[in-house]
Amino acid sequence: MSHREPVGGDEPTIGKLVVDASRDISSLVQYEIALAKSELKVSVKAGGMSIALFAAAGFLGLLAVIMVSVSIAYFIAMTGLDLAYCFLIVFGLYLFVAAILAFIGIRKVKRVKAPQRAIAQAQQTRAILKRG
Repeated sequence: MSHREPVGGDEPTIGKLVVDASRDISSLVQYEIALAKSELKVSVKAGGMSIALFAAAGFLGLLAVIMVSVSIAYFIAMTGLDLAYCFLIVFGLYLFVAAILAFIGIRKVKRVKAPQRAIAQAQQTRAILKRG
């Protein structure tokens, strides 16, 4: 057998307890890393499939917008307006919507502030660590 018998009877020595605890902790960490790797593999596969499905949905959504745009232009053409002008009206409508969204986005970005509490906490921690 590779392990020694305790010196004073059935009680293990402190050294043996430390070695056993160290080995057990090392094994536990290795098993937790293996579990995390296996869970991560499953998550990555699911994430990859999700990204592919979102890309397909986005592409089909783009095609739908194109078809609706053409339909709107032809609907406007039913009023007797030349078809080229109808497409220009739809184009202008999209530019107008894009300008409104950009304006709202700019206003929202201007409201974004730096994380003041997190910065203060990091500076406080750095000061404490410098003091030693």
